[in-house]
Amino acid sequence: MYTFFLILLILDAVVLAAAVLLQSGQGGGLAASFGGASSTDAFVGNRQAATLLTKASWWGGGIFLALCFILSLLSMRSNTPRSVFEQPVQQAAPPPLAPLPLENGKSAAPTPSPAPPLGNTKAPAKSSTPAR
Repeated sequence: MYTFFLILLILDAVVLAAAVLLQSGQGGGLAASFGGASSTDAFVGNRQAATLLTKASWWGGGIFLALCFILSLLSMRSNTPRSVFEQPVQQAAPPPLAPLPLENGKSAAPTPSPAPPLGNTKAPAKSSTPAR
């Protein structure tokens, strides 16, 4: 659907460009609107009959804007696949802690485990040669 509207937009842009470029200019341009021309209707320009090219320009411009709006709406809801890295990471919540059992109305404190000894924990190997 997006590709179809995009092709229509490109075709409309070509027709619109041709319609605008084929029109004859009104003459005078910017210099006429700032005192270069002495007639009263030079500010707005001469009133011309609506030719086929002017109607094509207006319709082409309107269709161009409508297609741009439709394409912008379609591009917001794209169904393109996304990377796994873009998805939010859902970490599992830690399990709730179980309360400690009560003994005679007092809470039993866990007994700390003894720390492992530092250094070499293996017993030295006995050699077959007698010690001197």
